[in-house]
Amino acid sequence: MMIGPAGLIAIDTGRHVWQSDGILAFAKARKQPITVIVNTHWHLDHSSGNRRVKAVYPDAKVYTTPAIDRALGPDGFLARNFAAARAKPLPADAPAVRREETELFFATMEASASLRPDVPVTTSGALSLAGRPLAAHVTAGAVTDADLWLFDEKTGVAVIGDLVTLPAPFFETACPARWQAALDEVWSTKFRVAVPGHGAPMAREAFDIYRKAFAAFRTCVAGESAPAACASGWARDVDSLLASDADRKQAAEFGAYYVEFLRKGGGASADCRDK
Repeated sequence: MMIGPAGLIAIDTGRHVWQSDGILAFAKARKQPITVIVNTHWHLDHSSGNRRVKAVYPDAKVYTTPAIDRALGPDGFLARNFAAARAKPLPADAPAVRREETELFFATMEASASLRPDVPVTTSGALSLAGRPLAAHVTAGAVTDADLWLFDEKTGVAVIGDLVTLPAPFFETACPARWQAALDEVWSTKFRVAVPGHGAPMAREAFDIYRKAFAAFRTCVAGESAPAACASGWARDVDSLLASDADRKQAAEFGAYYVEFLRKGGGASADCRDK
């Protein structure tokens, strides 16, 4: 959340009810309306809460890129997954967490208008949100076709969404080369703290560790090393950024999975337009 002279700015709204409940509780405690919702990208773990926030604050404007349009289109990532989920219902003994996420997925897709921008952000530049001046940066492909990250020069805070995710990058819809370029652009900004999409806020040194580890992982994927070698290299390079042994185990597991995933896709996801 950010606070502006004209109201509150909710940056990403989560997927689970407890996440949007937290956003609404913050607004209630401050006795200020949410006037702006920013989605850094369209992944549903960042945007499913839009409908619940908009239900309480219907005048809140969603600022995001138009990349959601292709995801919802006939051959888009979300449309494909929605069709597959409808064609194959969950078994009765599915775990409660999986069942909840599936129900939320259906509810979000049935109210997919809440994912689309009220104010499309298509280019980088100065942006005033709820009366607060911010620098908007739009990627030319990275995590998705176009992602939005914000820099507040006054505080030195960069809110970068899934340009950083721990314990590993999530490549399902990604263009890794463009993603690397976006990380380099963040690095060139004089930020003091970067707020990632998954993980704790990080100082410049920690961000640079991630940025260099990302580059090394891409190089390994492009070579002939075994997936386990690339994965262990990733886990080693980001070890200082991981909070627990469970995170370290997942870093290696995700790393090995994404080596195979990226190699199968020629170095990028099937949804990447720029390979």
